[in-house]
Amino acid sequence: MTEGYAVAHLETLRPNSPPNIASPERPYTPNSTLSQPDTAASASISPVSSVSLKSDDPYNICAADLEPSYRPIESGGARVGETEEPHSEDSDDDGPCFGCKHYKRNVKVQCYDCRKWYPCRHCHDEVEKHALDRRKTEHMLCVLCQTPQPASGYCRACGRCAAWYYCDICKLWDDDTSKKIYHCLDCGICRVGEGIGKDYVHCKKCNVCISIGHADSHRCIERATECDCPICGEYLFNSSADVASMPCGHYMHKGCYKDYLDVAYKCPFCKKSVINMELSWRKLTHDIESQPMPPQFDKTRVNIQCNDCSAKSNVKYHWLGNKCNTC
Repeated sequence: MTEGYAVAHLETLRPNSPPNIASPERPYTPNSTLSQPDTAASASISPVSSVSLKSDDPYNICAADLEPSYRPIESGGARVGETEEPHSEDSDDDGPCFGCKHYKRNVKVQCYDCRKWYPCRHCHDEVEKHALDRRKTEHMLCVLCQTPQPASGYCRACGRCAAWYYCDICKLWDDDTSKKIYHCLDCGICRVGEGIGKDYVHCKKCNVCISIGHADSHRCIERATECDCPICGEYLFNSSADVASMPCGHYMHKGCYKDYLDVAYKCPFCKKSVINMELSWRKLTHDIESQPMPPQFDKTRVNIQCNDCSAKSNVKYHWLGNKCNTC
């Protein structure tokens, strides 16, 4: 029944030549052969032949999968994930946007393992007990013409663009034209930004992309982001949420970092101060000097190691705190 529906639907379509890319700013994956449309190949492939279903039905598609999904709109009118003042190129788009709360895109993706269709891998992972391996994604469904087909940057049936940015390595589609995205060959994944050498550089030791403005001053820690966020527990390296670098060189999610500073001042990994504590140390020194220890502890000394400078020293003991003699 599904096969008959797909073939009958596709016979009504007329292949169009893919639109010309007028802007040289359109992002693409350097090593991908599918980032730019193959006009000759697209024109010679008919909609039916391009998605002819095999006997084992590799697309595993049903009528519900053909229903498009849309980006949710908040009460203020701005779409989730977009600013209140969208990019000028999207300002004329007053209608609903295809996609989900995570991405704006004109396609659905099929999980390689369970063969189910979802707007994106995050939507899949929220309801399934396994994770969608995006690199293994083979098929996409164009929501503009309801055509299942091999993953690419353009629909082979209607010739429409699947997304403004498409990475054939990561199998990432994003149609938000206000967002700059590039694929880092060293990281092996796509990052938000204009690209290596433009606004980011890749640190080989940290194995992470660093903004050019902080490249010379950042503290290197080997594979610093290949760990879980100490606050929420999500893996940092390929997280879609913004990641913040602390002065000590460790990382956590920017949102988690902001909330964490409301209750603490030390890095949860190494205990170094992540903010300027000079005024607090002065106040603590004043409190220690104004509260002498009882006679039985007056001459007690202890060995300490400073969390900030790592120096070891022998200092006079006080229950309010023990001040480093070095820093």
